[in-house]
Amino acid sequence: VSGPGPGRYGLPSTVGFRKHDPTKQMNPAYSFGTKLEPLPRMKAPGSSYFIDSRVTRVGNNGAPVYSIQGKQKDLTFFHVPGPGTYANEKVRPVNEPRAPVYTMGSRTRYRRCEPIPAPDRYSLHSMLGPNIPNKLSYPSYSITAQSKVGHYAYDWAKSPGPGQHDMPSVNIYLQRLPIYSLLARQPPIGKYKKSPGPGAHWPEKVTINYPKAPSYYMGIRHSEFVTPVVVDVKN
Repeated sequence: VSGPGPGRYGLPSTVGFRKHDPTKQMNPAYSFGTKLEPLPRMKAPGSSYFIDSRVTRVGNNGAPVYSIQGKQKDLTFFHVPGPGTYANEKVRPVNEPRAPVYTMGSRTRYRRCEPIPAPDRYSLHSMLGPNIPNKLSYPSYSITAQSKVGHYAYDWAKSPGPGQHDMPSVNIYLQRLPIYSLLARQPPIGKYKKSPGPGAHWPEKVTINYPKAPSYYMGIRHSEFVTPVVVDVKN
């Protein structure tokens, strides 16, 4: 059977405190610190410096010494009113009831034109091409640019003047306004389409809306030589 030899196994270390063998006693470990670089401000003078005889462990020994400092600059926020500027007689007692007092605030300034566009300036994205990430994009094709051969960019005399440009319609970049059209003129009515005038009607002859007396009419007199109708009747 092939397998790792005894030298392949690693026992826990017994030196130091990191990954130390928990079954073995750990002796105290010490480390050496790094040497600090000398700083110019931390350099102390040697034993050859002079010590004044007046300096003791509790301070300087001798008569008190005073010095005059320079005058400080006046600060603007320290300019407070004097005692004579207060009018205490105008202050009402704190516990005395008084009517509510209101003040009028200053008028607000007009705002400048905000750079936010108006609601009618927004438009929907085009459905042609990969313009909307959440919509399916179908194949789109483009037309190549116009060739500059014979273009007015070579000859400035062929460029259009200011009067050749037309002002675009407001329906293109603003809300489209309603459009109305006029119908064509109707052809004149012919003779077969002439309707009767008001004098052609006889309202007094209409008796459908009120009762009337029974009326009879005379039938047609038939000749006695007319052959009677014979109809075969099956038994």
